[in-house]
Amino acid sequence: MKNTSKIALGAIMSGLSIALMILTTIIPFLSYAVPAICGTLIIILVTECGKKWALLVYACVSILSLILIPDKSAGAAYALIFGYYPVVKTIFENKFSRHIALIFKLIIANIVLLLSYYISLKFFGIDTEGIEWITPYLTKWYVAPIIIVFASVFFYMYDIVLSRLAIIYKKRWRKKFMKSFK
Repeated sequence: MKNTSKIALGAIMSGLSIALMILTTIIPFLSYAVPAICGTLIIILVTECGKKWALLVYACVSILSLILIPDKSAGAAYALIFGYYPVVKTIFENKFSRHIALIFKLIIANIVLLLSYYISLKFFGIDTEGIEWITPYLTKWYVAPIIIVFASVFFYMYDIVLSRLAIIYKKRWRKKFMKSFK
């Protein structure tokens, strides 16, 4: 693929991701679903343009979503969790066996989720409205294991979805999609 096609594809994916992220201000309960969907768009970039271009688009969308989108939790979810995960997934799956790659991916996902949990509470001022009853317990030591268990299950499911979407893209959509960028 030519550099001009890579730039065009990156711009299209960035624009689509930002447009989707804007949906979180209109429909607030999509604050975590939309960043996960935007993260799946990175699969196309990793496949067609490589990891460097995918990381460039990730950085662009992360910065723009943190600046432009009023829902900071959606921007933080993309920047800290979902945006780079398809690239990390590809790196680990290419270097290690399936089971070892899964262990490394879960370790990184849990570390990042715990860090983003505390960063979101301390610096982004994520609103705890609706869960006031749990607010006194958020800084307790026993919250971290609960987050790790739920995060592991969630990321395992997200990893399966990403893998299946990558297979579907490569088998069904790739030829049709890439006709536009020749």
